[in-house]
Amino acid sequence: MRVVTLHPDVLVATSRVYQTTCTAIRSGDEGFVIDSPIYPDELELLPAVLEQAGFPVSGLLATHSDWDHLLGRLAFPGAALGVAETTVAHLTGEPGAAQRELREFDEEHYVERPRPLSLGQVQALPVPGHVGLGAHELELHPTDGHVADGMALWAPWARVLVCGDYLSPVEIPALSPTGSRGAYLATLERLRPLVEQADWVVPGHGAPIDGVRALAILTEDVRYLTDWQLPLARRTAAQRAIDEHNRERAG
Repeated sequence: MRVVTLHPDVLVATSRVYQTTCTAIRSGDEGFVIDSPIYPDELELLPAVLEQAGFPVSGLLATHSDWDHLLGRLAFPGAALGVAETTVAHLTGEPGAAQRELREFDEEHYVERPRPLSLGQVQALPVPGHVGLGAHELELHPTDGHVADGMALWAPWARVLVCGDYLSPVEIPALSPTGSRGAYLATLERLRPLVEQADWVVPGHGAPIDGVRALAILTEDVRYLTDWQLPLARRTAAQRAIDEHNRERAG
């Protein structure tokens, strides 16, 4: 797990698998952990890393309902989890789905965990909207398209955008069975003015990128979803497989 500081109030840890990001953000004596690393040793280490860096944990947030972003309570079992209202609807409509998908991952990769995942108390957050954090507020913006639910979080005082599974430097846009090409394009345009203001953008997968590079990736992703032109830097076998699934789902 790699850990970098983007701002005095923002720290990002990147998992060894899928390059999944976990963002800690603070203001005064309050702090949130957004999304999660994946492997048990990473989750076990995370509380100590944040404590050493002086990042309090008042609660957890998740950008969307994919299982690999919902593991924060394995690191902070007493913390409440906040998600978009659309994510609550998805989790309620498919109870236990995240736990089943985590078990499938663990069985495939021979991963042993000290305890099963329990999402515990889940708080629905209105999106678009705001959530208070110390002396500041995080802006919440809807991000449907990859899946049918989700939110991006904008920290205006730090000029950092945490956007979930969008604007990845390592992964092309991925349309899940509940996703939509049109909704994905609409989300990219919704994110554009935030990206233009951002010093840093934290994608769901891949290392944090500066605003200039994120804007270039946004342009590539719009082109990809418009005419299926794969970005030059994201043409691996894995990304070609995602491209094939995208085309099937888009019809």
